[in-house]
Amino acid sequence: MGRYKRIDGRKSSNYCSTSTIIIVVVVSACIIWTCITVSSLADSTRSFSTFVGFAKDVKPHKVGKIDSKAFQYNLGDLPQDGLKGNVNQVSEKDESDLKQQRNEKAFQEFDKFGELDKEKLEKASSDDDERIVSTKRTVDSRMDEAAKHTEDNSVSSTEGDDTPLMNQQESEENMDASKIKTDEEEKPRVKGSNGTKKKIDQMKDEGNSQSLEQVIVRPDEDKAARKNVAERLSMDQEELLDETSTQTGAWSTQAAESDVQKLSVKSSSKDQKAYRWKLCNVTAGPDYIPCLDNIQAIRKLPSTSHYEHRERYCPDEAPTCLVPLPEGYRTSVKWPKSREKIWFGNVPHTELIEFKGHQNWVQVSGSYITFPGGGTQFKHGAMHYIDFIQKTVPAIAWGKRSRVILDVGCGVASFGGYLFDREVLTMSLAPKDKHEAQVQFALERGIPAISAVMGTKRLPFPAMAFDVVHCARCRVPWHVDGGKLLLELNRVLRPGGYFIWSATPVYRNDPEDVIIWKAMSKLIKSLCWELLRIGKDKVNGVSAAVYRKPTSNDCYYSRTKNYPPLCQESDDPNAVWNIPLKACIHKVPTNPSERGHGMPIKWPSRLEKPPYWLKGSEAGVYGKAASKDFIDDYNHWKHVFAKSYYNGIGIDWSSVRNVMDMRAVYGGFAAALKDLKLWVMNVVPITSSNTLPIIFERGLFGIYHDWCESFSTYPRSYDILHADHLFSDLKKRCNFVSVMAEVDRILRPEGSLIVRDDAETIAETRWRPSDVETITSAIA
Repeated sequence: MGRYKRIDGRKSSNYCSTSTIIIVVVVSACIIWTCITVSSLADSTRSFSTFVGFAKDVKPHKVGKIDSKAFQYNLGDLPQDGLKGNVNQVSEKDESDLKQQRNEKAFQEFDKFGELDKEKLEKASSDDDERIVSTKRTVDSRMDEAAKHTEDNSVSSTEGDDTPLMNQQESEENMDASKIKTDEEEKPRVKGSNGTKKKIDQMKDEGNSQSLEQVIVRPDEDKAARKNVAERLSMDQEELLDETSTQTGAWSTQAAESDVQKLSVKSSSKDQKAYRWKLCNVTAGPDYIPCLDNIQAIRKLPSTSHYEHRERYCPDEAPTCLVPLPEGYRTSVKWPKSREKIWFGNVPHTELIEFKGHQNWVQVSGSYITFPGGGTQFKHGAMHYIDFIQKTVPAIAWGKRSRVILDVGCGVASFGGYLFDREVLTMSLAPKDKHEAQVQFALERGIPAISAVMGTKRLPFPAMAFDVVHCARCRVPWHVDGGKLLLELNRVLRPGGYFIWSATPVYRNDPEDVIIWKAMSKLIKSLCWELLRIGKDKVNGVSAAVYRKPTSNDCYYSRTKNYPPLCQESDDPNAVWNIPLKACIHKVPTNPSERGHGMPIKWPSRLEKPPYWLKGSEAGVYGKAASKDFIDDYNHWKHVFAKSYYNGIGIDWSSVRNVMDMRAVYGGFAAALKDLKLWVMNVVPITSSNTLPIIFERGLFGIYHDWCESFSTYPRSYDILHADHLFSDLKKRCNFVSVMAEVDRILRPEGSLIVRDDAETIAETRWRPSDVETITSAIA
């Protein structure tokens, strides 16, 4: 399903006469020419390399010409763990033969993916039917041109030695040919998705463990360009030997630290080839978030007084259906215009507009939803409010000392959206509550945000992560239950960091506000936070209290009453996955070489230099000394992006805003994109080395997550998902179908999935929904 294979119908003619041979050859040539022409028309939609672009069609558009010289395959870009046992497979004799074959055959196919090692390149010309293409872009305007190229450049398959593996593949192709055609003819057009149709071309590559990265070369390239790329294939393979396999290094995994996440090993041996994608039938419709819309689990909760109903409750089995597009969906408005306006049809919700319109949050203007830049506490614009805070406490120094902040109860995230102008990265956080689609509005605007709540569990961030925590009338009851929620902020706020509170208790004298202010003042004093100043914003008619977390434990020891108590030594502040909140204070690190003892260097220097606490005596994730590991990882991703991703895979980076690295390690991929007008959500899987503190330390941000479960974001959130050697690991413990369904859910239409993994794993990625699947747990 979704595969388009060319069937090689050649037969032996050893026992036939010369005239028979001539007739057979002529007829076969005609048939092959016709098949290749038809196939090439479909193939003209392929416009990428080094990535699997799962792009949901919104409307037909032209694909720009790709610079073939940008397709620089770099085997050194891939971790060695994906190539063990394969790098020495080619003999010296084979190598000499390959040098000649590279220039003559490796680039004869219109969309032949050439990111292969030497053994795979030897078979390149005979593997023309094996390809990994996953794109849903329609390019009808290029069909005639593609047909012409095919007529001029079609080349018959090489009649070289066929390996047993090739014989087996040819047999499989003949068996599947009729089924593929039937499936394609019988697939109904999906309704409820604005008439859009998802297209995917799928290749099943050799089932080896060799890491794969695809390269496409246009047929009109000159021979010199082909020769240069072919030579690089040989040169870059040597770089691969310099890379090391991933290890846990000096860091344990989040799963081990939390000790509560019980990983269920689900068999991934289900026949992926026979799977028929279905559309999800749920009450939430096109806004379905599986772990936040589990209505059955929410109904069974004994209490919701601590916002339990806003927390994550994942279905017993992760959904394997696809979330449809809303009617009237359009390609998202580009940044920075998206900060001011988005298409109404993409987030067709009006309740928040009606409820908050008078506060200058959000308005409707024709076919757009507009954002004047205001908020509950800054009706006259976020920029004035941002400058007001720095004027109140100049030491905050937006974009230099204060780089990564957490905005609790973010609304539509205008505060974080305008902090980009001050070189500040904001993690905006809000629950999926009665103010519908707050976070969805933020993400559609191109502003970082997640759906989460200050409830009963720790936030999915490491301790001492944020430079600043901000709450502008966020309506969080910080002072109740022994101050558990404020103590959670104390955990994630770095020593010396700032808490900015501009809620009504700071500047109003209503009876309720006075009670809250007194309770908060008492609690904050017991936390040893220093009240630096209460600033008054006369323009917006509000005030903001700015507090500073202590950098030592002296105050804690000198308190007359040990309340809240200090946490026990056994309580790891970095263990967060499904860990309940505790009403205790974690002590400040006292060792000068320990993380959190000192402040990071100023931005942007902190991005490129290893943190002071990253010890050279400890092994890093890739087996080298931790500090060298950090530097090598950064250089690695700079090289990959410059030589491959930026110009070599058909992505228009000027149109990219929301990016996710699904397995971030040190955050090197995000760091390599620092000069682009985008942001990257760095995800550290709970079973990977706990490197998220390093990511925050270098002025980036991220989150812990288990990819066997749904991510806490709305559908259609990200332009690009980057998965580096992630899926092959997930197949061992998750239902891989559900993983790919989740990828499709959070990826925007026309978005791209960049996959770097072994060939077998990449070959399993495919989609094409044709049926509807009802999720019982999500039906009201």
